Amino acid sequence: MFNTFADEKKDARFGLKGRVVPLVAESVRALAEPAAFSIFHEPWWLDIATGGNWSMAKVEHGKQLLGQMPYCCNRKSGWRISHLPPLTHTLGPVVTPLGLDDSREQHHRHAVTTALIEQLPHFDSFHQLLDSRIDDALAFSLQGFAVSVRYTFQISSACTVEDAWARMHSKTRNVIRGARKSLTVEPVDTPDKFVQFYDTNLLERSRKNAYERGVMRELVNAFVERKAGRLLGAYDSHGKLVAAIGLVWDQHSMYYLMSSREAGAHSGAISLLVWTAIQQALERKLTFDVDGFYSLGTCKFLEGFGGALKQRLCVERASTMFAVARILKRRLVPDSATGFSSPNL
Repeated sequence: MFNTFADEKKDARFGLKGRVVPLVAESVRALAEPAAFSIFHEPWWLDIATGGNWSMAKVEHGKQLLGQMPYCCNRKSGWRISHLPPLTHTLGPVVTPLGLDDSREQHHRHAVTTALIEQLPHFDSFHQLLDSRIDDALAFSLQGFAVSVRYTFQISSACTVEDAWARMHSKTRNVIRGARKSLTVEPVDTPDKFVQFYDTNLLERSRKNAYERGVMRELVNAFVERKAGRLLGAYDSHGKLVAAIGLVWDQHSMYYLMSSREAGAHSGAISLLVWTAIQQALERKLTFDVDGFYSLGTCKFLEGFGGALKQRLCVERASTMFAVARILKRRLVPDSATGFSSPNL
């Protein structure tokens, strides 16, 4: 029998208790590493991104962890909400593969994911974007979730630097060559310098920090300190920082997390930084993931780097009252309809 439970300490507010769901286990010869575990699933990341307001659904067989799924728990304007926290671009279930044949492995994933979903407390709105390594959301669909698709571009860890350069669009290569003539790429000295640079550029554009400034500062400090990420800057001939990007990584991928540049910086500054990041990812034998996009302009920019288009499945479920309230809000305040923000290019 599989034990399925959630963290009772974190779920006390919702009255969620551990329970047992009967499933048929054909084999529990779990492989070494669960599928689709990313840096965004790390407890330290979630602690900072949510302010500690998250829980973990789990499925176990004896002492073997077969599945887990983190989710945040917030109350907003009286609603119970579970959406992606700031700078957390994907989440979703992490199911340990058993090394079975395709049919039985699929059954195993479906059974474990269903057990994880059934542990979720009631939310007026639940939304998660799944890691691109999760190629089906059948269990969510059968549990009443709406399933849609988002996209990202990836450059495989099997690709060489030479091949990556050759696959890049010629226009992007030319922009990078031009930026190299006047800019130098070096690490940004401190996380504080990066955050200040990011905020200053937003202020000049009369925009707010969509990631919550305090959370962003803590996360940047944490991933740099843990050597799970890096800040790269483009400096002009006078040594002035004119563009910067933030990168994070796990055992599988390096993610292009965020970026910023001065309004008057060379138009190829971010392209040069992204190309530098791609090279560093391939040297580490990591897949480079542009980490999604939500506008035509950003899509065209990122497409120029020659990555393969990958799907990210989006799962969402909302109560009738919440859905009605959201429609009314979108009609009154159209700009509030999206919770996404693209990198500050």
